[in-house]
Amino acid sequence: MTTRRLVLTRSAAVIGAASSGLLLPELARAQSDKLRVGFMLPYTGTFAQLGVAIENGFRMAINEQGGKLGGREIEYFKVDDESNPAKGIENAQRLVQRDKVDVLVGTVHSGVQMGIHKVARESGVLNLIPNAGVHIATRAQCAPNVFRTSFTNSQPTLALGKAMVERGHKKAVWITWNYAAGEEAFEGFEQSYTAAGGTIVKKLGLPFPNVEFQALLTEIAALKPDAVACFFAGGGAAKFLTDYAAAGLNKTIQLYGSGFLTEGVLDAAGDAAKGVLTTMHYSDSLDTPANKKFRLEYAKAFKLQPDVYAVQGYDTGLLMVKGANAVKGDLSKKKELYTAMEGATIDSPRGKWTMSKAHNPIQDMYLRKVEGKENKVIGIAQKAVADSGAGCKLS
Repeated sequence: MTTRRLVLTRSAAVIGAASSGLLLPELARAQSDKLRVGFMLPYTGTFAQLGVAIENGFRMAINEQGGKLGGREIEYFKVDDESNPAKGIENAQRLVQRDKVDVLVGTVHSGVQMGIHKVARESGVLNLIPNAGVHIATRAQCAPNVFRTSFTNSQPTLALGKAMVERGHKKAVWITWNYAAGEEAFEGFEQSYTAAGGTIVKKLGLPFPNVEFQALLTEIAALKPDAVACFFAGGGAAKFLTDYAAAGLNKTIQLYGSGFLTEGVLDAAGDAAKGVLTTMHYSDSLDTPANKKFRLEYAKAFKLQPDVYAVQGYDTGLLMVKGANAVKGDLSKKKELYTAMEGATIDSPRGKWTMSKAHNPIQDMYLRKVEGKENKVIGIAQKAVADSGAGCKLS
């Protein structure tokens, strides 16, 4: 609530972005005593908890450095992006033009990210993406000043196909919402499943965010596939899991999904999620020293249990630390800054990962099974999963 009040108070004081062009004169970016870091994240609405977790994780990584980046003090600025794509450009301009941030951290919603992306590409401000998985940001519209620390929408499902076929599930139905994230998740599944020898019996979809699944579940029952694979997230995922079990399909047809199917919804789904298998780049249950330490320190600092979004925020901070330390806080040394970030190895709670040439994580994907209220890791589905970076011209 405190964070929300701060955001709302600040939002009330906003007088609007300047109407001038996005290209800023170099003098506007002259180094001051403090580095200016802007958070453009959701602080109200459906994704509010995600925005808070990302900011918490980022600040935790910086606090481990004494609260400084490359030896410089930090001044933070915040804008609630409201998960509203229509305000994406305007809100990003506020941070870049009004607050003159050196770094823009955001965001969660892929539609909003495209607004940030336009501003970042045109202004040259460093943009760190802590969640939004939209492909184009690190594919055809990749940029030297844009780095993603999370995933592309197809990365979790790139590791799904082989795991399914290895368990004897060679004929599958795919189901998702008919929107960009669902289509991009399908790309990864189709590639991995067919390469492993699987056959996609049918691809089913419904408009986003419709959660009337009954007709499609009846169709699945008639098709009798070996398995169902899907992409759903949030409240819609909980509803799908509940309806799938209510239809009795969980007793006869194994359900798989991108990890977001069971991320943060196990309480809501209850027993309906039992036994569901997913692939994801993190799990709370990872039994490693780095993850145990992170979870303990996060809980101490924020009185909350961390999730994948907190980890992604933390890793965003770790990447920023690597870059800022390499240039001793002088972010105007862009070539050296970007080179350091491109070559970084991040020792993350999710496991060590590196940056691809297109500025997207190359990371292990874990196979997880829902047991009780936990996504329990039962193995590594695929090591060092990289997005294709198709169309990216960065060398």
